[in-house]
Amino acid sequence: MHRVFPLNSNEFWEEQFRCRYAGSPRSRHNALYPPCTGRERLSAENTEFEAQLQFVADAVWAFVFAIRDMHQDLCGGKPGLCEAMRPVSGPTLLRYLRQVRFTGLSGDEFHFDAFGDGPARYNILHFKQVTRGVYRWIRVGRYLDGELQLDMDNIQFKWEEPHHPESVCSAECDLGQAKQYVEGESCCWHCFNCTQYEIRSPLSETACMECARGTLPDARRTRCAPVPELYLHPTTPEAIGAMTFSALGILLTMLVGGVWVARRGTPVVRASGRELSFVLLAGILMCYLVTFALVLRPTDFLCSLQRFGTGFCFTVIYAALLTKTNRIARIFDASKHSARRPSLISPRSQLLICSVLVSIQIVIVIVWQLASPARAIHHYPTREDNMLVCDSYVDASYTIAFFYPVVLIVICTVYAVLTRKIPEAFNESKHIGFTMYTTCVIWLAFVPLYFGTASHVPLRVTSMAVTISLSASVTLACLFAPKMYIILIRPERNVRGNLMPSRWRSGRSARGAAPGAVCAALVGAAPLPRPAATPSTDLSTLDATERSTSTDRQVQTEELSPTPNTEVVERNGLCLDPKKLAELAGGLPSFEEANGSALRRRAAAEPATRVAVAVVGARPPL
Repeated sequence: MHRVFPLNSNEFWEEQFRCRYAGSPRSRHNALYPPCTGRERLSAENTEFEAQLQFVADAVWAFVFAIRDMHQDLCGGKPGLCEAMRPVSGPTLLRYLRQVRFTGLSGDEFHFDAFGDGPARYNILHFKQVTRGVYRWIRVGRYLDGELQLDMDNIQFKWEEPHHPESVCSAECDLGQAKQYVEGESCCWHCFNCTQYEIRSPLSETACMECARGTLPDARRTRCAPVPELYLHPTTPEAIGAMTFSALGILLTMLVGGVWVARRGTPVVRASGRELSFVLLAGILMCYLVTFALVLRPTDFLCSLQRFGTGFCFTVIYAALLTKTNRIARIFDASKHSARRPSLISPRSQLLICSVLVSIQIVIVIVWQLASPARAIHHYPTREDNMLVCDSYVDASYTIAFFYPVVLIVICTVYAVLTRKIPEAFNESKHIGFTMYTTCVIWLAFVPLYFGTASHVPLRVTSMAVTISLSASVTLACLFAPKMYIILIRPERNVRGNLMPSRWRSGRSARGAAPGAVCAALVGAAPLPRPAATPSTDLSTLDATERSTSTDRQVQTEELSPTPNTEVVERNGLCLDPKKLAELAGGLPSFEEANGSALRRRAAAEPATRVAVAVVGARPPL
């Protein structure tokens, strides 16, 4: 026993086994103990060791194994100390001490690390309430050689709360939050929310990063997700409605064009100006076709096509209408001063004037395209919107395409007002006027609708497409529907006689140039040239007898040519053929007056010279 326990442990031995250790002095603690037999041994059955004593035991055993290894090497295993160990060298013992490795009382391997420290082994105990009012120390983990092992499910601080409290200065921030560290602290911080369009920066946990235009934070607020593109899809109800309307307009336009080609030689078609009518139909057809370019997904090519088409189709229509109204105005303005045919009223001249007007729009669009090419861009009116539009929709540059057509519309409207009182039997002034008035109303309603829907691209594009198609439909209905009615429903009215008002056919014309000359100019005929001896066309300069016989003016139509006749009658300086005059007067259709009497009867009763129609076969005196 002496080799294991020093003398100062005698009291422990005597207290443990209730005996007096041999050689121990008698005291009041061991006076009543019997002498120890020497067979007493410490064991797990009779001794409850403190768990922390394993460190003391491991320290003692470390020295025991170090001295043993040192004695084995220096003394060769001979009993006792040899001269090499007298005295014991401290550095030599430390070297053997660092090399020891054994299994301690805890059953774990004991050794020193590179820094000379013993193994870090700790049992983690938890003072836990196992039942109500009963607490015990429970092992919930261990720390061994730098590795922590914890049984978190076995840790409970309150009976009612199974989850343990967190022992941290600051909890981790939620998604979409950034940290703001407390001044002077590296483990404590405050969390603050990033704004609606921000996420926490992936580079710094203390800063928020704003998402770029066209992107928004995702549901977890960890990245910026792109916003889906918004544009007018061809499969949406708005696009289908606009395309259906345009398709019907295309069919009607082709129908009118077919009728115009088939009946191009009839008086109604000739009087309306065949060439300009075809130009009008081409412009109307292009207006309907533009709709299909507007409802497709924007690309650079489609944006260029839209920029050119939206203004060009209107320019073609209103350039033709302006040419028509200008021709009518010039004819009637010239009729107030002279019977001579105005210049530049032939079909070829009209096409030339219309081409010049259209070419101005082409030049404007080409210069605009070269200066600022059309592009499809992403527009972000709000943070939630990502609109794929043509760049001209974003700013007011679309007004460049519409500026020139608007000028033509205004001029056409002015001419329509100036020619509104012209007799409608042989001209389109009132129909053109109604077309222009309706067009102005449509576009005045479109302007606030277009600029009021800046944040709704599908509605804006649909409104533009429908407005363009509606303007074309108004032109088609106002200018061609009356003529289609005559050609298809009332073909008996499709004669040259119906192209003049009744008061001109009856010979009761107003002062000024002969009405027959005006009619002939409008329907394509030329007034007969007058020599110097021909009396003035102003009836105010004639006496009563001459005024009664000068109401009939002689014109030469483009269909019929003068027929020579030896039996002629000379009146007021004109050679009239009584036979031809009687035949033409007898072939006039009936026109009813208010009292119901036919003009044909009255014309037969009056002299043939009173008939206000072109006298076929007349020729100037030699």
